[in-house]
Amino acid sequence: MTIDVVPVALGARSYEVRIGSGLIARAGVEIAPLLRRKRVAVITDDTVAAHHLLALSAAFEAQGIAMAALSVPPGEGSKGWEQFVRCSDWLLEQKVERRDIVVAFGGGVVGDLVGFSAATLRRGVRFVQIPTTLLAQVDSSVGGKTGINTAQGKNLIGAFHQPSLVLADIDVLDTLPPRDFLAGYGEVVKYGLLGDAAFFDWLEANGPAMAAGDKGARQHAVKRSVQMKAGIVERDETEEGERALLNLGHTFCHALEKATGYSGRLLHGEGVAIGCALAFELSQRLGLCSQEAPSRVRAHLKAMGMKTDLADIPGDLPDAAGLLALMGQDKKVVDGRLRFILARGIGQAFVADEVPRDVVSGVLTDALKVRR
Repeated sequence: MTIDVVPVALGARSYEVRIGSGLIARAGVEIAPLLRRKRVAVITDDTVAAHHLLALSAAFEAQGIAMAALSVPPGEGSKGWEQFVRCSDWLLEQKVERRDIVVAFGGGVVGDLVGFSAATLRRGVRFVQIPTTLLAQVDSSVGGKTGINTAQGKNLIGAFHQPSLVLADIDVLDTLPPRDFLAGYGEVVKYGLLGDAAFFDWLEANGPAMAAGDKGARQHAVKRSVQMKAGIVERDETEEGERALLNLGHTFCHALEKATGYSGRLLHGEGVAIGCALAFELSQRLGLCSQEAPSRVRAHLKAMGMKTDLADIPGDLPDAAGLLALMGQDKKVVDGRLRFILARGIGQAFVADEVPRDVVSGVLTDALKVRR
């Protein structure tokens, strides 16, 4: 299978996202041209290390590149001050210099954590992303957003720090549990919904094959998602305008993540999928799109076996007023109105700065009724 290359054109900060099978085995060859001395510092998590670290080590060894590695515990709990300090201290102990390369080898948590550590170490060290989850391959590894969580919320401490290279190995997706794969698929669907109706059509036809392991379908989906994100990032690197479209479904998602305590009750990609369905329902109630649009969104998510409604989240949730309050904490409120990404149809998303609270409340109230 060929390797697809998607450029991210950002002037002096430009880089490539390479997508295909066998890229972990080729990591030494791919990264060697970036190195000024033959050594890398790799930070991963315990789960990824157990599955893939030996293969990565062998790839570097084959090119005569020395590798030091640090592993952090898996999960969102590692994306905080404790592991940030640990990673930064370890990189300093390894005598990592600005000219060296730090490798973030894992999912979104590792990418965000390691990217932020690289951004602050010696005021900026180069790093390479090797994302190992579908969500990280199509979303968090591209675009330069790095950061950690605090007691006050998610991603409130961070920096924009673009990677020097992204290697998205399709083969690694075979080791993902089905739930994690489908959570990542929530971000894939988002790209079709926000700006490419033809891609959503393709996903309706090919999504089941993707979930079943079809590598060609997986590679195409990752490539198209990365192309869309790269284009948006090129036009709006620091989220001053258009990049906000990437938050489709996220206003609902972030409130639901807070309500469930950022726990295993709801994975981020699952929250995005539910949030996209609710965003289209909200759009329809505001008269922006036809009833067919939210129906298609829900039908496809259900066909994929994904969480689609609030009823699919186990355990108790706040009432509509409680969820609205969580949204108000997460997003800017203007004159009592919330900001959402809405849609005039599939592939036609836009930023709405003023959305009436009563309409949002009605959508949430009806969605919560289904849980009873």
